[in-house]
This record gives sequence, structure tokens and C-alpha cells, in this order.
Amino acid sequence: MEALFRQVGIYSSVGQNYEPVDMDTLLYYKEAKNGQILEEGITESGSMCSLIAAGCAYANHGINTIPFFIYYSMFGFQRIGDLIWAAADMRCRGFLVGGTAGRTTLAGEGLQHQDGHSHVLALPVPNLLAYDPAFAYEIAVIIQDGIKRMYVDQESIFYYLTVTNEPLPMPEIPAGDKVREGILKGLYRFKTAANPNAKLRAQLLGSGTIMFEVLKAQQILQEKFGVGADVWSVTSYKELYRDANDSERWNMLHPGEPAKVPYVTQTLKDAQGPFIAASDYMKVLPESISKWVPGQLVSLGTDGFGRSESRAALRDFFEVDAKHIVLATLVALAREKKVGTDLVKRAIGELGINPEKANPAIS
Repeated sequence: MEALFRQVGIYSSVGQNYEPVDMDTLLYYKEAKNGQILEEGITESGSMCSLIAAGCAYANHGINTIPFFIYYSMFGFQRIGDLIWAAADMRCRGFLVGGTAGRTTLAGEGLQHQDGHSHVLALPVPNLLAYDPAFAYEIAVIIQDGIKRMYVDQESIFYYLTVTNEPLPMPEIPAGDKVREGILKGLYRFKTAANPNAKLRAQLLGSGTIMFEVLKAQQILQEKFGVGADVWSVTSYKELYRDANDSERWNMLHPGEPAKVPYVTQTLKDAQGPFIAASDYMKVLPESISKWVPGQLVSLGTDGFGRSESRAALRDFFEVDAKHIVLATLVALAREKKVGTDLVKRAIGELGINPEKANPAIS
């Protein structure tokens, strides 16, 4: 945020009447009459009302503004869900950006601040597009398309993006014509298995910050257990759910015509092995698309209260880290009679998993 303070300034009706202590630094605190940042402090409802005012300015004042409301993700749908619904009702445009998102990315903040359910709470808002991007290029593609749809095409929609606070390496956008389409529709293959001809195959679905645990699991599965797993980035379960339901509705109303196939089914139709979905949100989020996934779907998520711990400890506690993703994959393969339960038992020991630990959803 410091770079934004310096570049566009914090709005003040009287300007800056004092010299900040960091004036001699590159990224100094800056207030200005033409500042474009409203720094409202701990007032979620007031901030949301500011977004509504800015996001409806195109209709009320004939002025196109592109507001970004950036906040701790737990303090959005959890606390001001009715105002978000009001924004939808008023055809507000703009971007809600839930920072420090997910149940395990905000270390040491406990149950008050750790969000594992905002994407579930976003499902009922009809004209809200909700995304949980894992990589910087995904954010860029989503925002670029959002600006076009809202301010060029004049669609009455608005956006929710969850972003994290971890210093993680960001890859370049993969080559291929379908990557951009997949980002916007909610799903694309990010990384194929190192050995796509492996006898044992699986598909790993990752989102947000947990994508990096999925990538670790892909490597462990290959090196220790001979499982060739592809990694898919799920940027939006809501978009996949919406598209699938739309296809089913059309098919119901047009019984004599060729059936539409949901995007998620089309995209995964040739994928081999069980599907393991891991995110920093409740298990019900991936399970919302399970009927359209062409195979067994195992969902890993963060049901339960948050905890004040390190990221690694939280991911172990909620069973969404790499070792639990590996275990879930082996269990799914065992259900399909492709490996024996003896391998699963050996993996539990080798991975250091405690099978008697308390259920995080109810403990």
C-alpha cells in the first residue's frame, strides 16, 4: 500500500498541513486534495458505503469511477454482507479485494481474522463474480476483463477477489490460448505431471495460497509414490457452479436439442484418476461442483475456527498442507483399487501424520 500512498495520495479535503516523518524516504505518506485513496480506518460499513457511492457514480452522476475496496477478507461478507447485497441491488460496479485471505495465510491472528468462508458467503449474490487467484498474472487477467465488462460493455456486475499476504514466487503466465479463458471461466491446467505416462494418475485442484502446497504434493507423489499428477488452478468455484447450473437449466428446457456440457466437465473430461481439491476455504466450496466432475472428487478445506499459529502449523491442523494432499490422493486411489491400503498406511507413517488428531472442524 505504501507505493499507492506515494503515487496517488490519500484524499484530504484540506491537503497535507504537516511534514510526515518519512518525508525523505522513497515511499512516504502523502495526503492531497486530489488523493484517490480513502483511508477510513476500522469502519467496514462506512467503507462499503464509500464503495457503493463510487461504484454507482456512473448512474447517479454520469462519472465512471473504478473503485477498489481493500480490506481484511474476514471483515467483508462476515460483517457487512447486507451492504454487499445492497451494492448488488443498486447495480454497483467495482472490486472488493479481500486481503490476507484464507483460513491459514494470516499467521497468529486467531479466529477473529482468519477467513475460510467468504467465498461460500459470496455464492448467493447473483451479479457478483468471485475469484480466488493463486498467481499475480491471474489477478491481472481478472481485473483487466472486469474493467472491460463493467465500463466498456456496461454490464451490471461487480467483483470479489481474495489475495494473500505471503511472499511467494510468482510464475509467468503459461503459454497457450486457453489459459486466459480458463482463468476467467474458473479452471485451467497449470502444470502437467512430470511423468504423464505413469501407471498411477491423479488430478490436483488448487486455489489461492494453497496452490503452493498442491505443487509440493505433486512433487512428493511423483518422487515417493510414483503417482503422476496434473495440477489445475481453480480461480473460481462460483463461476464453475454458475456455468454448470446454466447448462443444466438449458438442457431441461430444450429436451430435443443436443445437450450443453458444463465447462468443468468439458475441461476435465480426458483427465485420468481421482480429483483432489484443496483450498483455504470450507470443503463445501469444491463440493458444490462435484456432480459435474467426471470422476471421484475429494475435497480438502478449512472448516472450523481459525487458530493463532504459524502458517505451516495451521495448514497441518486443517489438513490442507502437502502431506495431507498426498494422503488424500493415495486414499482416493485405494478406493479405486489402484493401490492397496498397506501403501496408505505406510504413507501415513512416512509423512508424519497423526491419525488420532482432533477433527479441526469441531475441535
